Amino acid sequence: MGDSNKTEKSAKPSFFKGVQSEFKKISWPDKTQLFKQSVAVICVSVVLGVVIALLDILFQYGINFLTM
Repeated sequence: MGDSNKTEKSAKPSFFKGVQSEFKKISWPDKTQLFKQSVAVICVSVVLGVVIALLDILFQYGINFLTM
């Protein structure tokens, strides 16, 4: 049990070194790519929100029609 604590403490610095080396490998998008991708995400979110709202209204109308 005492040995496991020692390995956990020695594993932490190597973990952070690994995270740091992985962050160096990331290729971040430039401003134009970031803008285009943000616009695409917003457009898809709005369209999906409208579709869900229309389905909700349709189901609500159908349930009200069946219960009355």
